[in-house]
Amino acid sequence: MRPFVFVNVAASLDGKISDESRKQLRISCQKDLERVDKLRAESDAIMVGIGTVLADDPSLTVKNPELKKLRIKEGKSGNPIRVVVDSKCRIPINAKILNGKAKTVVAVSRRADKGKIEELRKKENVEVVVFGEKRVNLSGLLKHLYKVGVRKLMVEGGGTLINSLISEKLVDEIYIYYGSMLIGGKTSPTIVDGQSFSKPVELEITSLEKFGKGILIKCKLV
Repeated sequence: MRPFVFVNVAASLDGKISDESRKQLRISCQKDLERVDKLRAESDAIMVGIGTVLADDPSLTVKNPELKKLRIKEGKSGNPIRVVVDSKCRIPINAKILNGKAKTVVAVSRRADKGKIEELRKKENVEVVVFGEKRVNLSGLLKHLYKVGVRKLMVEGGGTLINSLISEKLVDEIYIYYGSMLIGGKTSPTIVDGQSFSKPVELEITSLEKFGKGILIKCKLV
């Protein structure tokens, strides 16, 4: 068993999630940021790859205090569990995602530095789990998350992690917000980065709407 997994990503109209620097760019409008915050509040956990942590240093917490109150009223913690896929355990010790404001699970492979793992385990509200030899075994990680109560998992990037999850048929739905802009760049990261799939992945578009200053598309994997 694994959680229901959905991807949420913002991209330019040419499919880029950042420029060549891979630093965070403001793509979403305010209305979309509020939508994303609501999705976070409705999720049991939020997952990102280490590239996203290194580039953006996100906190991945619920911003709206009313949404936090609602979670607590429902018997949940104020913020979802935060999950970082980090095969080599490269996460900085001072990363915002390790700030103790929510439980954080750092998933590493067996080649990760043992000393760094022990250092992380000393931090408040941080759990380090080991899955896979050279790369994190995503299927094993999702099974673990299900066992600890995660039923709805939100994936916020980056493109390489999204690629791996889709390749392993571990994604159920995808939300893509297309901002009204072009970024360009031959090496700029895309929604689904890394190697191309062995064959195109078929999607069913379940909704498409003008949303704020951009377009919101919801798809499910066939």
